[in-house]
Amino acid sequence: MTGSFGFNPEISNLITRAAGVGEIIFAVLFFIFYRSILINVLNILTLIGLMLFVAILQPSLLIEAFNPVTTNLAIIAFSVVLINELKGTQRQ
Repeated sequence: MTGSFGFNPEISNLITRAAGVGEIIFAVLFFIFYRSILINVLNILTLIGLMLFVAILQPSLLIEAFNPVTTNLAIIAFSVVLINELKGTQRQ
């Protein structure tokens, strides 16, 4: 998808690798701080942003197998459930 911005293949590869490293770092932080409402909200906002990004740049990906909609909506739902559980335990 970075190629659609006009980056040359070398820069596109570098951006893709950096994004992958960023995803791994966020995943580790999420596993460590999953009880934080803030990180769950950040997770939801990021996944919505990524879906919008795909919808604008390559909407055909939204109807293919294992598309961002099916995977991201499930993870967003899990984060919403976790936020509700965290709010419930804070009230007790």
